[in-house]
Amino acid sequence: MTYYYRLGKIPPKRHTQFRNDSGELYHEELVSSLGFSGVYSNIYHKNPPTNVKKVGPSTPYSYKILKDYGLKMTHLKTSGINYTGNDFLESRVPLMVNSSCIISICYPDQFSMPYIFKNADGDEMIYVYEGQGNLNSQFGKLPFKKGDYIVIPRTTMYQIEVEGEIKPKFLIVESKAPIETVGRYRNELGQLLEHSPYCERDLHPPIEINDYSDHKGDVEMKIKKGDALHQYFYGYHPFDIVGWDGFLYPYTFSIYDFEPITGRIHQPPPVHQTFQARGAFVVCSFVPRLFDYHPLSIPAPYNHSNIDSDEVLFYTEGEFMSRKGIDTGSFTLHPGGIPHGPHPGTMEKSIGKKETKEYAVMVDTFAPLHLTENCLPYLDEEYPYSWQ
Repeated sequence: MTYYYRLGKIPPKRHTQFRNDSGELYHEELVSSLGFSGVYSNIYHKNPPTNVKKVGPSTPYSYKILKDYGLKMTHLKTSGINYTGNDFLESRVPLMVNSSCIISICYPDQFSMPYIFKNADGDEMIYVYEGQGNLNSQFGKLPFKKGDYIVIPRTTMYQIEVEGEIKPKFLIVESKAPIETVGRYRNELGQLLEHSPYCERDLHPPIEINDYSDHKGDVEMKIKKGDALHQYFYGYHPFDIVGWDGFLYPYTFSIYDFEPITGRIHQPPPVHQTFQARGAFVVCSFVPRLFDYHPLSIPAPYNHSNIDSDEVLFYTEGEFMSRKGIDTGSFTLHPGGIPHGPHPGTMEKSIGKKETKEYAVMVDTFAPLHLTENCLPYLDEEYPYSWQ
């Protein structure tokens, strides 16, 4: 749930005549969720969004599940990866999947995105591990930088434009369910409450509409639907909008703007929750924070049996105080069905510590995750025994 926002020129009333200076009608497009019952936006195009010049071939775009892996604590030693490909889609490597989501990394070597991409299967959350740039879409220009979550509603058409010398590195979560702010942080009208760890000021929508009126030549769009990429060509640029308004649009939120909730004794992971995809997963942000201040507190987390979820942690900055042998850029997966907890010695070591300076992104899924064959080069075979 975002807030109402408008950008560019729009008519006083929806579904009414809206013309350019030459008297020609602009073309209204309603982008809605849950049929006509969820959040939506109205977009005004210079050209009909249905005017497709050519439909190209569809190409397979999927992954293979790693068979017979079993039930194991898992560490993916991905910290040393420098790149996973050149092209934005070629570089997107699914590591863990279930019926509700796909968790991928995308580390392009020479970033290239000459086409427009649209995910028709689900919402996307892109965490910017390294780099900066702009996400350009039919909603306008959306700047991003290191530490940003970029939340992209499904069917948003976008191109990523990288700025600076640092090669981008992205963690990408694709979701069948809408990715939203946390329900318990909102009042009945959708406004974020006073006790929430962030507010509307921290959610950043697109800042300006790009002018594509001088564009010439065909524009390629790749649409992800099912297990394939479908190729479309337009004789004009699909970002040819003059304005829009509504509640559905891509936005950014920085992990550095998450305000941690602390207490006298150790607080459970829900206090770190940042986003939800109802019935599918939650996303949490572990950020620098003061430790518990009860005189007998143990700052390290207690052992936990997650009986109905799988827990994925992506370590982004600092030293995670409950883990040994984990580098930034690595993943751990602690599946439901077996307890997990701090490594030996870390509980005692944490006593008396006043704060932590770690950053990590956690994804807790409510359906079991499966590793893909892409994980094979990164498996830490000794990790299940690291609690000895």
